[in-house]
Amino acid sequence: MGKIFVDACFGKETPYTPVWMMRQAGRYLPEYMAVRAEAGNFLNLCHDPKKAAEVTLQPLDIVGVDAAILFSDILVIPDEMGMDLSFVKGEGPKFSDPIKTEADIDRLIGGEEAANKLTYVYETIKLLREELDKRGDNKALIGFTGAPWTLATYMIEGQGTKTYNICKKMMYSNPELLHSILRKVTDVVKLYMENQIESGVDVVQIFDSWAAAIELEKYDEFSWSYMVEIAEYLKEKYPHIPIIMFPKGVAPFIASGRVYGNFDVFGIDWGTSIKMAKEIIGEKYVLQGNMEPCRLYSKEATTEAVENIQNVMGTKRHIFNLGHGILPDVPVENAIHFVNECHRVSGKK
Repeated sequence: MGKIFVDACFGKETPYTPVWMMRQAGRYLPEYMAVRAEAGNFLNLCHDPKKAAEVTLQPLDIVGVDAAILFSDILVIPDEMGMDLSFVKGEGPKFSDPIKTEADIDRLIGGEEAANKLTYVYETIKLLREELDKRGDNKALIGFTGAPWTLATYMIEGQGTKTYNICKKMMYSNPELLHSILRKVTDVVKLYMENQIESGVDVVQIFDSWAAAIELEKYDEFSWSYMVEIAEYLKEKYPHIPIIMFPKGVAPFIASGRVYGNFDVFGIDWGTSIKMAKEIIGEKYVLQGNMEPCRLYSKEATTEAVENIQNVMGTKRHIFNLGHGILPDVPVENAIHFVNECHRVSGKK
């Protein structure tokens, strides 16, 4: 029997619509917090294959999702390219040495050298592959990366930002410099994803968390075209591996009819109408999403949303998910309820 999640990514008939959640291995699970406490901090957890594999599997066993997503962080890429990453409590990730000039780009490690430094990620995947094969329950393993634009925002700003003014100043006043950064990151990401596939993931997702920071007229040039290039590179070598694109907050881009590329699934964020997305790109791409994550605070609101999404999407060419990540204070029983409801409305007995 094939993996239901992989079949769904390719638009094949499945017994029910599969479901998983972004950030499903995370702070809402007491079991995750216990392992993280053992690790000492978040980065240590990312760097420890056994512990990272353990927390990757927790949502399968506790919540009942249909796919595991590798536990890691998008910023391990710039970290291994030679930037100085730290996670500051209450403030999130920070780079002490943001990219400002061409010389800063030149000092970054690129290509295979950077991709080959991410051995702890590949080791985690190999452990997961071994365990999932042993279980024989056909649950899929999702690998992932941040999109070059999202990675570049952290590398240029030095931390998370609400205005993106340093990045956007570069975009409009020195676009060549921004493209140099995006090119160097893209070349590492291609090899990173290839190594994840070779290590054993079944599916890959490219997150463009900060897609909404770019105006519609510039989105393809500074983000989407690089994501499509990565997908094309992977599809040429691994046509059997589904690729999910998840750019957050790009309703105008979808509505404009400019979505293109050789990939399989398009993730819809909660602020975008899944009905609109289905009408415009639903024949070409399987859609994933898009329940508002805060509905998980109420079982009634969850059921209502799942039924509404099901009414729009039916039982084919869809994967249930949240329209962004699960929040840390969601009760575990509510996450289980969401998964059960997705299975119920889509035909799982």
